[in-house]
Amino acid sequence: MNYGKRGIVEQARALNSGTNKWGKKISLFGFYIILSLMIGGVIIGASAGIGVFNGIRDTAPDIGNISVTPKGFSTFVYDTDGNQIAKLVSTDSNRIPVTWDMIPDHLGKAFVAIEDERFYEHNGIDIQGIIRAGFVGLTSGHFSQGASTITQQLLKNNVFSGWTDESKIQQVKRKIQEQYLAIQLEKSMSKEDILLNYLNTINLGSNTLGVQAASLRYFNKSCSELTISESAVIAAITQNPSRFNPITHPDKNAERRNKVLEHMLKHEFITQIEYDAAMTDDVYSRIQNVNQETGGDSTINSYFVDALTNDILDDLIAAGYNETQAYTLLYSGGLKIYSTQDPEIQAICDDVFQNEENYPSGTKWLLSYELSVQSPDGTITNHSSEMFQSYYKQSINGFNMLYSSQEAAEEAIENYKAAVMNEGDTVLGEKYNLTPQPQVSITVEEQSTGYVVAMVGGRGQKTASRTLNRATDSYRQPGSTFKVLSTYAPGIDSAGLTLATVFNDAPFAYDNGTLVKNWWGSEYRGLNTVRTAIKDSMNVIAVEAFTLITPQLGYDYLKNFGFTTITDGVTINGKVYSDIQQSTALGGLTYGVKNLELNAAYASIANGGVYVEPKLYTKVVDHDGNVLLDNTEAKSKRVLKETTAFLLTSAMQDVVTSGTATSVNFGTTAIAGKTGTTTDYKDVWFAGYTNYYTATTWTGYDNNVSMKDSAEKNLSKTLWRKVMARVHENLPASSFAQPAGIVAATVCSRSGKQPIEGLCNGTLRTEYFEEGTVPTESCDVHYAGTMCGIDGCPATELCPFKTAGVFELTPEVPAALQSGFVNYTPTNSAYTTVTDEEGNQTRVLNTCHHTVEFMTQPGIEGIIAAEQAAAVAAAQAAQAAAEAAAAGTQEAAQPAPAQSGDSVVNEVPADVSAGN
Repeated sequence: MNYGKRGIVEQARALNSGTNKWGKKISLFGFYIILSLMIGGVIIGASAGIGVFNGIRDTAPDIGNISVTPKGFSTFVYDTDGNQIAKLVSTDSNRIPVTWDMIPDHLGKAFVAIEDERFYEHNGIDIQGIIRAGFVGLTSGHFSQGASTITQQLLKNNVFSGWTDESKIQQVKRKIQEQYLAIQLEKSMSKEDILLNYLNTINLGSNTLGVQAASLRYFNKSCSELTISESAVIAAITQNPSRFNPITHPDKNAERRNKVLEHMLKHEFITQIEYDAAMTDDVYSRIQNVNQETGGDSTINSYFVDALTNDILDDLIAAGYNETQAYTLLYSGGLKIYSTQDPEIQAICDDVFQNEENYPSGTKWLLSYELSVQSPDGTITNHSSEMFQSYYKQSINGFNMLYSSQEAAEEAIENYKAAVMNEGDTVLGEKYNLTPQPQVSITVEEQSTGYVVAMVGGRGQKTASRTLNRATDSYRQPGSTFKVLSTYAPGIDSAGLTLATVFNDAPFAYDNGTLVKNWWGSEYRGLNTVRTAIKDSMNVIAVEAFTLITPQLGYDYLKNFGFTTITDGVTINGKVYSDIQQSTALGGLTYGVKNLELNAAYASIANGGVYVEPKLYTKVVDHDGNVLLDNTEAKSKRVLKETTAFLLTSAMQDVVTSGTATSVNFGTTAIAGKTGTTTDYKDVWFAGYTNYYTATTWTGYDNNVSMKDSAEKNLSKTLWRKVMARVHENLPASSFAQPAGIVAATVCSRSGKQPIEGLCNGTLRTEYFEEGTVPTESCDVHYAGTMCGIDGCPATELCPFKTAGVFELTPEVPAALQSGFVNYTPTNSAYTTVTDEEGNQTRVLNTCHHTVEFMTQPGIEGIIAAEQAAAVAAAQAAQAAAEAAAAGTQEAAQPAPAQSGDSVVNEVPADVSAGN
C-alpha cells in the first residue's frame, strides 16, 4: 500500500470513480441474488424432502394390517409317549416359539444391553443413537455403526423381509418407513410383547431362529434354563450370526460375549458377583460337548417320518390346500404332529434291522453310478448306471451291478473310467451309491386301532430324507401270502368253502394249458382239505379254489382289503393286463403290493374281519393350536364275517405250529401267519399276528436277484421272530378267542363230509365251521367193495383184477374245474352226476372198464395178460420213484409269479405259481 501523496490522490480518484461504484453495486446485487437462490433452494429442497418423506411414509404398510409375529416355525412330530421324534425344517422355519414366562430376565436384558440399551426409554427410534452413529460416520468416514432399535429390527425381519437385496434408494425408503412404523408400533404394543417377538424372530446361527431353537442347538436345553453366561453367548451372536457363531468361531463370540456382560453390568442388569461368575464360566467347552453329542440338527428323517410326511401332505391337499401351500404349511407352519409310533416297538425294530449280525454273511453291494466327463473340445458326456452295466455285460455274463465288497465296486468304477475316458478328458462330476443287499422292510400295526406303531423301510445307513421306503413305496410280488386273501378268505366268507372242503392236488392247468406247479416239485399229494392247503401252502389247490370261486370274486375282496396297486385292466406296451386272472391266487400281479397294505389286510383278519385303514398320525394342530387334521376316528369297515376271520386264523395257526413257518414261533403267545415266496426266492415274506400286533416282513434284492442260501431264504422269518419275540416279552400270553357262530364237528378228512361208520374211522377230524355250514352229505371218498387193480375204480362183477376191501375213491370234480384237470374224464372220479330231461340229478358210481362188452370181445385172454404186465411195470416204476424220493436227492424247485421291482410294471407270464 502506497501511503505517499501520490498514492493518496490515486485512492481518492478510485473512490470517486463511477465505474467502481457500479461494479460494487452489481457485485452486491449478485450476492443477494445468489443468497436468495440458495435460500430458495433450501426451502424448495426441504419442501421436496418433506414431500418425499411424506410420500414414503404414506406408502408404508398400515400398522393395523401388519404382524410382527414371525411366520416361519419348525414343525414337530411326537410319538405316542409325547417324545419329539422329528423336527421338520424349511428355509426360515427353524424356529420354536416361546412365551414370556419362559424367558429368563437376564436373557432379555442381555439383548437389550448389547442391541438397544435405551429400549425401555425411546418411542421406537433412538435419537441419541442416530446422532452418535452420524457423528462417528462423519468423523471416521465409515457409516457402519447401526442405530436401529429392537423395534426397528423386529419390523425389518418380519415386515420388510426383502431388505437383504435392497438398492441404496430402497434402503433409504425402507429406513424411513421402518422408523415411522416403529413409532406407530410402540403406540399399540407393549415393550414386553415387542421384545418377545424379537427374541422369537432373530437369526442366531447354525440354522436357528429365535432363542429357544438356539438354546437347544448350543446347550441342549430350553431357554428357560439358561444361565447368565449362556444368555450372553446367545445375545452375542445377533450382530453377525456367522462371524459370532459359538461353535465355529468361539473366540470371536467370546470377545462379544464379554462386551455383552460389560454392558449388562454397566446398566446394572447383573451384579458384580454375577458378572465375575459369568466371566469365569467355561461355557465354550460345554457348547463343543453338546455339538459332539447331538451332532447338530439332523435333517435326515426316519422311514416312519418319511411315510408320515407323505400322508400328511396328501391329507392337506385333500383338505383343500394346493401342493405348495401344503408343503409350506408342513415344513414352516409350526405344526405339531401326533404320530402313532410306539417308541419302544420302533426301538426294537431299529435295533434288530440295524444289527448286521442278524443278516446272512456275505453281504452284497448294489451299485448305482453317475459320471459326467468333458472332453477337450467342450463336449460333455453323461454316463449312467445303465451304461455302466451295459459296458460290463459285454465281458461278464449276467452282470447285475452287485459286488462282494465296497472295495471291489470302487475298483470296477476306476476301471470303467479308464476305459471310457480319453486323454485330456476332465471329470465334471461323479456320484455313486452302494446299497447293502438283500434289502428288507417291516410294518408293525396295532390291528384294533389301525395304528402303525413301527416301520423300517430299508437296511443300511439312511443318507437322506424321503428316500426309497420299501415299506410304503416298493411294489413287490406277494407270493403265497396272497392265497389267504385272494382265495380262502372270499371262498369261506361267501362262496361255500369250509376248512374241511377237499380239493385234489393233481395235474391242473391254467386256462392257457400251462400246468400249475407246487413249490416242492413235481409230486402231487392227492386229496387235501383247505386247512392243509393253507398250512402247507399248496399251489395247485389254491388255483383250483380260486378258479372255483371265480377270479372276479377274489379281486373284489382284494379291493375291499385295501389294495390300491391291483388293476382290473391296464394297457402296457400295447398289451392289456388284469389281475382278474388265475395267477392272482398265488400273488402273480401286474404291479405287486406294498408292505404297508399287505400288513393292513392281515391286520383285518387279526381284528375279527374289520379292516381299519392304517394310520401314522392321530392329529395335526397348527402354530396357534387349531386342529388342521383330525385322524383320531378310525376309518373302518367289515370285510369278513367274524366267523371267517376266526377260521382263517385257526388255519394260519397251523402254519406256525406245524407248517411252513414253524421257525417264527417264539412260544409265549398264540401266533397266526402266512409265508410267501416268489420265483427263485426273489421276494420272501412273512405276514403274521398275535392278539396284540400284526407285522409283515419282506426281504429281497432291489434288482430282483434271487436269494440263494438258506439264511437269505429264511431272513424274513428270522427278522419277524426277532422283532415280535421282544415286542411280546412283557405282554401276557393270549389265545385267539372263538366268536359266537362257530361250531365244531367231526368230518372225514379225506372227503370233508360226514363220516361213514366203519369206513372213515381212521380219517376222522374235528373241524371248526360257521354255523349252518357243517356238511350234511356222506363221505364220497371211502368205498367198501371190490376195486379194480388196473383202473383204480370200483370193479365190475367180471373184473379179473378186483380186490375186496375198503378203498379211497376220487370225489367228483366240480364242473367249473373239470377243464383244468389234465386228461380228466368222468371215470377219474368215483361218481358222475347225471341230469335227466326233467332236471333231476342222480349220482352214479363209476366202475372199471371190465364190462360185459369188454370181457366178451375176441382175444380177451391176451388183452388181460397185457394189462397185467403193464400194471406190474407201473408198480415197479412207482417203487423206484418212491425210493429216489426217500433218498432226498432232489431239492424242491421254487416256482412263482412274475416279478416286479420297485414301482416298475412287469409282464405276468401265463405260468405263475407262487412258492411257500
